[in-house]
Parts: sequence; C-alpha cells; structure tokens
Amino acid sequence: MAGPRAVALLALLALPVPAAAGGPAAAACDVPPDGRFDCGPERLLAREGCEARGCCYAPAGPGPGPPWCFFPRGYRSYRAENLTVTAGGYTARLRRVVASFLPGDVGSLRLDVGLETPTRLRITLRDPARPRYEVPLATPRVGGRAATTLYGVQVNQDPFGLVVYRQRGGQVLLPFPSRRDLVWKRDLAPAPAVNLYGSHPFYLGMEDGGLAHGVFLLNSNAMDVLLQPSPALTWRTTGGILDFYVFLGPDPKSVVRQYLDVVGFPFMPPYWGLGFHLCRWGYSSTDITRQVVDNMTAARFPLDVQWNDMDYMDAKRDFTFNKKSFKDYPEMVRDFHRRGLRYIMIVDPGISSSGPPGTYKPYDEGLKRGVFIQNATGQPLIGKVWPGPTAFPDFTNPETHEWWHDMVKDFHNQVPFDGMWIDMNEPSNFVEGSQDGCPNNSLEQPPYVPGVFGGRLQAGTICASSQQYLSSHYNLHSLYGLTEAIASHDALLRVRGKRPFVISRSTFAGHGHYAGHWTGDVSSNWEQLYYSIPEVLLFNLFGVPLVGADICGFVGNTSEELCVRWTQLGAFYPFMRNHNDHGTRPQEPYTFSPAAQAAMRNALRLRYSLLPFLYTLFHRAHSAGETVARPLFLEFPKDPNTWAVDRQLMWGGALLITPVLEPGKTKVSGYFPAGTWYSLAGVCAPCCTAGSQVAARGACASPGQWILLPAPLDTINVHVRVGHILPLQEPAFSTTESRKKGMALVVALTLDGFARGDLFWDDGESWQTFERGDYTEILFLATHVSDGGWRGASRHGAHLDGVLLEAVTVLGVTSPPRQVLANGVLVSDFSYRSDTQVLKVPVSLPMWEQFVITWF
Repeated sequence: MAGPRAVALLALLALPVPAAAGGPAAAACDVPPDGRFDCGPERLLAREGCEARGCCYAPAGPGPGPPWCFFPRGYRSYRAENLTVTAGGYTARLRRVVASFLPGDVGSLRLDVGLETPTRLRITLRDPARPRYEVPLATPRVGGRAATTLYGVQVNQDPFGLVVYRQRGGQVLLPFPSRRDLVWKRDLAPAPAVNLYGSHPFYLGMEDGGLAHGVFLLNSNAMDVLLQPSPALTWRTTGGILDFYVFLGPDPKSVVRQYLDVVGFPFMPPYWGLGFHLCRWGYSSTDITRQVVDNMTAARFPLDVQWNDMDYMDAKRDFTFNKKSFKDYPEMVRDFHRRGLRYIMIVDPGISSSGPPGTYKPYDEGLKRGVFIQNATGQPLIGKVWPGPTAFPDFTNPETHEWWHDMVKDFHNQVPFDGMWIDMNEPSNFVEGSQDGCPNNSLEQPPYVPGVFGGRLQAGTICASSQQYLSSHYNLHSLYGLTEAIASHDALLRVRGKRPFVISRSTFAGHGHYAGHWTGDVSSNWEQLYYSIPEVLLFNLFGVPLVGADICGFVGNTSEELCVRWTQLGAFYPFMRNHNDHGTRPQEPYTFSPAAQAAMRNALRLRYSLLPFLYTLFHRAHSAGETVARPLFLEFPKDPNTWAVDRQLMWGGALLITPVLEPGKTKVSGYFPAGTWYSLAGVCAPCCTAGSQVAARGACASPGQWILLPAPLDTINVHVRVGHILPLQEPAFSTTESRKKGMALVVALTLDGFARGDLFWDDGESWQTFERGDYTEILFLATHVSDGGWRGASRHGAHLDGVLLEAVTVLGVTSPPRQVLANGVLVSDFSYRSDTQVLKVPVSLPMWEQFVITWF
C-alpha cells in the first residue's frame, strides 16, 4: 500500500474543500473559539498555507487554546449517495466533492453502519476499489440487526455527516471530549506529551446523570487524537480503514465490559504472580541474586518472584546465560523453586546477528526458517540493540511462533524459569531505521506524520517500509508488542503446561487477554509516583488489569521517604514489582532504616492478607470483563466529584486506597463518596482487624465529602465500603506458604444489616480451571434473620481442604450481642466494642464446608 493513498483517508472528515486564494469569506470564518475544528495538522502552519487549503486563520495567544487554523462554516468534503437499509444496519457510497490538499485522495468510499447489539454500534469506512490493510484482531462478527437499541443514528447526506445519539433523551454522543494521544510506539522514558510504549485508541466519556459511552477505533497505524474546544475529538490516522465501535453503556462499567467483548477479556494470572516481585539491572551474578533472596528472608519480607535483567545473558543475547558469573544459573532457579519461589528473566525481541554462522542458534534457526522482518531488498533488516547488530522476529508470521516456541523450550530445558519479561518491543532500535538507513519512499516520508517524538516514523525504531508477513511495518508497528506477547504466552503454555505469566512493555488493544504490563522506565520522583495511579487505572479500563509501575522508581536515586510511600501505594498495584536501574542507590526493602523497613513490611503483609480478595477480583475480570483497580467514577458515576479523582484508587467496589503522594506529608485528603467507610487500621495474624469508621455513622452520607486523614510514614489509608465482605488470609513469606494459612472475613454491614462477598479459589496455576469447572466458588452473605441476629452463609467447591476459617470481624453491629453461635455452637470468647461497633468472632471452621454464624 503506497503512502499517499494510506494518508488520504484522514481527509474524509477533517479536511475542507479548497477555497479561492485569500481564504474563505469573513462570514464563513465567524466561528467562536469553542466551535473551531483544527485544520492544521502541521504544528507551524502559517496563514498563507492555512488559507490556501480553504481554511480560516485567527492566531490566539501563546500556550494551549483554540486552533489558529480551523474549518470555515459549511465546508464540504464528501456527500453520501444511495443510502440503503441493510440486514445489519445501513450502507452508503460517499463521493468526494473536491480534492483535498493531500495527494492520493480516495474519490469513493463505502460506509457501513452495523447496529450490532442493543448497546454496540459499528461504523466502518473502506475504499471499495482497493482492499486496504485491516487490523488482524479477531473481533465479534454479528449477523443481522439488533431489534432494539439504546442509540439512534442520523446520516446527513450533503455534506456527509453522522450523528449518534441516545434514544432516551436524544443526547448527541459523537464527537465527545477526550485527551490528546500520540499513538506511535517509542522506547522513551515516560515524559509529558511524547509517544511512549502503547496504543489503545479507546476512550470512555462521562455524561450528565452518570451515563457513559465509549468509542474504539480499531486501527494500528500512526495517528494523532486531538481534543477540540467544542468539545470534540479529531482522529487522524495515516493508513488502514476507519473502523469505529461505539459502546452505549449506559453506565461506565458496562462500557468497559462492552469494549472487552470486542478485544477480549483479561487472562487469569497465576496466584503467585500477585505476590511481591523483586528485580534490578545490576544483579550481576548468581551469587548476588541468591544473596538478595537471602537478605529478603533474613529481613522477614515476603517475596514470591525473583527476577534478573539482562545481567544473566552471555553478551546480552537472548536464550543464553553467562557461564562464568551465572555458571550455576539452572541450579539457582531450582533452589528458588525448592524454597517456594518463582523466577522470571528478561527477553528482548532483538536477536543478535553478528556472530559467525553456527554459533548462535536463535539467529541461525531464524535465518533458516525465514522469521525475521525484511528490508526493501528482501534480506533481514539489521538494527542495533543491546547485543549490537540485531534482527527482529516477525511475530505476525505463524512460523515465527513455532521458532519462538522452540527457542523458549530449549532454554527452559536448561533453566526452568516460570514467566517471561518481554522488553524493548515497540520495537526499540538504537539506530534510526536500520544500520543501512531506510529507503526514500512514501512510507518512510508520508505526506502527514503525527506528532511523534523526533518527527519521523523511523526515529527510535525500524524502517516503516520494512516488510512483515501480514503487511508493511508502517501498518503493523503498533502491534509488535502484542504479537510478541501472544507468541510468548502460547510458548509458555506449551512448554510449562501451566498458566502463562508474561509482562510486556509495549501494548495494543486486546493485550490484556495474553499478558500484563509495567509502565516502563519511570523516574524515582514524586511526580512519577502520582502519575502511576492514572496509568494503572487507565490500563484497567483498557482490559489490562495486571499492571504496575516500578516501585520506588527505576531511573535515578530514590529517597527513603519516597520508597516507603511508593511501597505503600505499590502494595495496591495489581502487579507489584520493585525494579531499579544499574548504578543507582539500592532500593530493596532491607536496605533502608529499621523504621522504613517496618513500614514497608506492614504494607507487604497487608497486601498478602488481601490476596484472596485480589485473586477473586482477577477472576471477575477474566470471567466477566470487570476491572481490578478502578477509578472512583466507575463505582459512583452519578457523583460528578468522582470523575476527576486520580490520586485515589479502588480495588473492586469494596476498598478505597488514599496514598500519600507528596514529600513531608503526615496527612492526606481523600474523597469519600456517599455512604459509610471503615478504616482497615491494621493487620494481625491470622486476620486483618478493622478500626473505627472514617467518621461517625452517616457523616459520609450524600453528598460525598473530602476528609483529611492522618497519614504518618508507617500508614497507608485503606477503607472498606459498607455492604461488602472481604476474604483474607494470614500472610506468609510467599504465596506457597500463605495459601495454606487460616482465613478470615471482614464483614461491613449496611444500616439494614446486609453485606455480601465472594471468593474464587483454585490450585492457583493450572490452565483454564474456571472453564473446566475445577475451582471453588464461595458466596458470603450477611442478612437479618427473624430471631434478631445475623447469618453468614457460603457455597463451596474444591481446593480448600485443610484451610480453616479462623476469624470473622463484623463492622457496624449497632448493639452488643448477647450470644454468638458458629454452626449452632456457642462462641464464648467473642469481643465487642461499642465505640467502634466492631464484633470479633474467633472460630475454627472448615472452609470446605458450609457454615453459619449467628449473633443476637
């Protein structure tokens, strides 16, 4: 596909008919600032260039503001003809009225509007004369039209326009505000207003009254997404087709579920993957790596997974290890397994190409099997990454998946690793394009380039015109990380026969179906600590719930206070890893003062206590398309105060986390939506004890309020929402041990005495236990019963043999109980505090049998 035709489609909805020299008439340019649409994709377009394309020019002040170059009133680019009702919706032919200023206009387009489900609409625009690249993402195909829908569609024929609105109330939904994205993947430390590691062309928009909708553009080409002041959104993409999904909710949770119906529900991680992970670039030998694990044990810190960065490799080459500094590497990993730990190492996609033939199997086999991306002459494109000259596997090629599996299997036969950390997979390249440069063609130098860092598509990556199995890299660049994640997921499943665990830097829509994500090379500063919260929340909305930032930061030296606060927040990342750059201050938990260690230890023990609850949230994400970490507005969409909260997060609908994100602070302000919230004040084995209410009962009633909370250095504020029951477990130094410990329940009663919760439990690592029915599902209920007491009930399956329920803590018991019974047997040593209205019931009940606890 040639570059100019690839770009022409962006002219469809964004480019005006050229006017006479001097620009449009003054009346046509009388557009208020909040109604202007940007007509100048180039950042420095001057008046002459703007008016030459028939647009209006009105410079404003410096800084962000309305566009200087904008469309006049009544501009026309296409008109719709032959609008026809079809079995699935509507179709029409779009005819270009007058040529745009870009080359290679598509004169005729096919519009298809599919009324796919009552809550999902699909809009596609294609070139009927010439097949164009389409993203090879398996999305649902729907035959026929939804009988009833939450939306209506209105088509304006001349000039062409499309309006989507809600049937009830008539509110127009498209276009709708969002943020501006630069979507072209790049290896770059996180910084404002630059393209980074992933591409997720999806937004969720909140509407008045708590309604919500979402829009997903299924397109993997380089693109700009710009917010216009109206407010409205402009999408500019450099190729492919326009393939929009519109999700009508009507609430934000439903929007996320509908999006995941299209891109795929998240994979279910192994239980051990939710424990604490530790890594550093600089663990330069097995002796040092072993010592780190020993130090964690000696300092009484939980640890589930030890990692190595590229230090383990021989000359930084994949699927090798250094026979000197890592001479006992396989035995080290087996040692970890004997101690109940798992092991993960980094794997980069760049395959070293510089050795003599016959000396490096991954390259020799890859060359023989034709798995590498090719340059313009049909030879493997050679770039440069850590090992020097490198070739790049083409993961869109089925043969590459087989070759990748064989390489993973060969290495696993030597070193029995448990998961894969795939990095540098934008793909990153230390030379621009290739060692030989890139051809001078329309794919390398298209007429329009989005606002990518460096201003060129090949900056920091490989040539856009290089060829892959499915298409050019111009079309497939944003899919590189996803396709590698799929290959790695499938290889691990075949090699280990257990649930795969893959963490990837580069991502695309649908990534969460195969792998998790860490947020890249974040700096050790307070700003990045704060930014990690919206990052984690966004990726949960994208369907990638297994996500977290490098705790304490990766680049630069952390401080003790920052590392403590980051560990406290990191205990509530769905994926929790401390990772550090080489040459910087050590930041393992045991390297800090006794007071800091104690604070970090408390945070880790709290996380390990909550792992049954967290694991259950992941099951709900995997089986029902829910989120794990979620923004407040997802639970409280009718409260506009929650819409902009990005310094707090929730776990499911039950826990609210309010971290300290600034230095020197011993208090923190948090927003508490309407209702009653209890402080989860401390952790004790075998149960977590709940302390006082966040305020007197009813003080957090409608409307919600901001509350200043005490937050000394050893404290992170975590609150339980009434109406929920949390399953917890006594923490240990690894999940191998904690899964054998006693369990507890925290029951937060509503005013009318109701609460519910659930627990998903299986063996923690077998493949598709839910799909095969090999799991436990427990429903916990607290309800008022006729004798004036309360009752908890449960439903059971398998895998909990030997695990005892050892404590129940009930919050919101308004009067002192006279008696407490467990399965009809009197409990004499219960305790109750009138000031906090907390009832504590020690028990010893088999979790694999149904139980009833009553108090009155």
